Amino acid sequence: MIGHRALDDPRNRLVHEFVRLVAELGADYFLFENVKGLTVGRHRAFLDELVSAFDKVGYAATLPWQVLDAADYGVPQHRERLILMGARKGLALPSYPEPSTSPADVTSNGRLPIGPTAKDALGDLPNADDFAKLAAGDKAKIKASAYGQASAYASALRGGAGHDWHYGVPRVWDPTLLTSSWQTDHTEISRRRFAETPHGSTEPISRFYKLSPDGLSNTLRAGTDGARGAFTSPRPIHYKHARCVTVREMARLHGFPDWFRFHWTKWHGARQIGNAVPPPLGRAAGSAIVAAMGIVPRPIDKPIALGDENLLYIKMAGAAEAFGVEAPVMRRDRQSGAKKRSQAETEAARLQSVMAPAE
Repeated sequence: MIGHRALDDPRNRLVHEFVRLVAELGADYFLFENVKGLTVGRHRAFLDELVSAFDKVGYAATLPWQVLDAADYGVPQHRERLILMGARKGLALPSYPEPSTSPADVTSNGRLPIGPTAKDALGDLPNADDFAKLAAGDKAKIKASAYGQASAYASALRGGAGHDWHYGVPRVWDPTLLTSSWQTDHTEISRRRFAETPHGSTEPISRFYKLSPDGLSNTLRAGTDGARGAFTSPRPIHYKHARCVTVREMARLHGFPDWFRFHWTKWHGARQIGNAVPPPLGRAAGSAIVAAMGIVPRPIDKPIALGDENLLYIKMAGAAEAFGVEAPVMRRDRQSGAKKRSQAETEAARLQSVMAPAE
């Protein structure tokens, strides 16, 4: 927020590019998502200028803009995000979606079904600490009987009978392969503190939030990248097990289907989830635009295979080479850089076992 005009801040260059691309592509509709903080204080000027920028290139925004909480759309997590939608002038403007669920941790008004809880999201998943393979990698082949009774929410994410992926493309995947579940090596002292922490409160030393089985998750955050210190996102404590949740359990709390794969490390996998819009919230916002367009989506019946698993393990230099671009230079302070190098070396030493077929 430097200077007289917020949009002139070089840190906001990508928003300029977003407006430019919407206009140059001649898109009928757009959806802009950002943090709730953009709506208050000095940042409000940035949002007002964004609406004005769209107006100058021929687009109207649905006003007033709204901040939507994922917990109102079937997600077991409080996560508030600014959603700004609009259309090319002359087209019908989309309306913001009405809430579809009542958050499980608030008093229901009786009009909406109560949304899923943390237990609904995680209760059927096997404990990652029970599988030796997950001490050295992010996946393990397990028996179907290791899963518990799934709630309606969990069954939908596993693709149980009667679930159609909400017009998404069905995937061919192995539901007995537990993925994104690399164990976290907690000390016994930490585990004791985690066990003693009451549900729905914050452990005083680590400042990790402990899930309540009948409540919702706190907002899952991404942490920071290497340029800003490479701080790991704080994962909440499991309501049943004395440990932090796994990346797969974070994905369940976010609304990702179980076939969806994340980066093989805990650090990057957690960042991917923390940076993502919960899929059910994205579906609600996208459905509002579909309705404004007057389109009736048709489900896709033919499933497709998942992508190449090796892409989960590719490093930045390899990705740059694959796409024919120059590898970015990561700048970080000396202390955090040494910490990340140490973590990378430890995980690289385990890569061979991670890449081996799960047993």
